[in-house]
Amino acid sequence: MRPLEGIRVIDFSTLLPGPLATLLLAEAGAEVIKIERPGDGDEMRRFEPKLGADGVNFALLNRGKRSIAIDLKAPDALARLRPLIERADVLVEQFRPGVMDRLGLGPATLAALNPRLIYCAITGYGQAGPKAGVAAHDLNYCADIGLLSLAAGSDGAPVVPAALVADIAAGAYPAVINILLALQRRAATGTGCRLDVSMTASPRVNGRGRPASCSAAARRAIGSIAPPTIASSRRRRSRTGSGRTSAMPSGCRKPCATTGSTSARRWRPSPT
Repeated sequence: MRPLEGIRVIDFSTLLPGPLATLLLAEAGAEVIKIERPGDGDEMRRFEPKLGADGVNFALLNRGKRSIAIDLKAPDALARLRPLIERADVLVEQFRPGVMDRLGLGPATLAALNPRLIYCAITGYGQAGPKAGVAAHDLNYCADIGLLSLAAGSDGAPVVPAALVADIAAGAYPAVINILLALQRRAATGTGCRLDVSMTASPRVNGRGRPASCSAAARRAIGSIAPPTIASSRRRRSRTGSGRTSAMPSGCRKPCATTGSTSARRWRPSPT
């Protein structure tokens, strides 16, 4: 018997952080039901390369899960989801703060339906604060917390990390750890809780732990031996006219983050 057998998870997330978290729960025995929009479903289904009809990355991250299509904006969405919510143990979502409330699926509403529900929200900047509503991607989070300043390439520009550090180390892993802790707490109290996982607040990836004496030359040396970066249109950097470096995730026509040697600034993404 696997440790999470009998645990039911409803997964509203897409792309990497949430799906990786629920994959780890599924591999531990949990039943994971993925909610997808009708028609196209999760965006990652369309990513290349393909494995059959779906992208390889989608297949890797969503194996062992069941999937249903529900239009969350439809008037009967809550009624259709209600039987699942009432019997669920965990819910994982990755929308910007306030979206689930506007859909009638906020944590307070769902807690009234199921007081034992553990509601886990994964966001870039948490549920409150000046950047709570800002849209971004992994590379932007790495720039914002100073991680890109730890290593520079031969051109002096920051090296794009070889892994999706913020998505995985500050999103998926903290979500899983806190869900497991919440399940243990619920076993003692009988009640669920709300989890707020911020990908820029996790101590696992923030840049505060680097030695203050780490020089630019040392960072270039580190960058010169760094492994090849993941090739992705969502994770690229380029020089700006002012000599700074911009991080350009998919969906941005203007820089979403710029970084100098040791600092980062936020620019708003262009509307899509």
